[in-house]
Amino acid sequence: MQYLRPLLVMLLLLPTIAVAETNTVTSTVTGTTTVDRTPSTASAPSVAINNQDVCTTATSSAIQTQILGVATGTTVTDDNCERLKLARSLYGMGMKVAAVSMLCQDERVFDAMEMAGTPCPIDGKIGEAAQREWDRQVAIAEEEKEENEVVNEENNVDNGFVALLVLLLFL
Repeated sequence: MQYLRPLLVMLLLLPTIAVAETNTVTSTVTGTTTVDRTPSTASAPSVAINNQDVCTTATSSAIQTQILGVATGTTVTDDNCERLKLARSLYGMGMKVAAVSMLCQDERVFDAMEMAGTPCPIDGKIGEAAQREWDRQVAIAEEEKEENEVVNEENNVDNGFVALLVLLLFL
């Protein structure tokens, strides 16, 4: 057993010793390395909104080329969210008509109230009085629209006449 161990070690090492070769590589390199491009550095700014009870979201973006980098950030306000919070606050203070008026600023709510037969409050009027006032406002708006169309037609005739005179001047 004592002779077996050294013999076993020699058998394992013998193939590696017999196959071993000597390779020598010699090379000389001279030169300089020039870094002609710096790494891109644009990073989008973080826009933090710390309060969850705010109707604002943040967006940011950045772009970098080899020459120029641009980064920007902004906040976007959700008007409908603000409207709901304001209406909830007004209702909580007992100002129910003001809360409904706040919600009526949304066209969808305004249309829904009209379809339900309960018009939105206007000038402190509610119910049938509000409906009469809204009808009067619509009539006034239609009259103004008709007047504007007449004025636009007159302006178009005047503009056409001026254009004709300018054309004749160039001939």
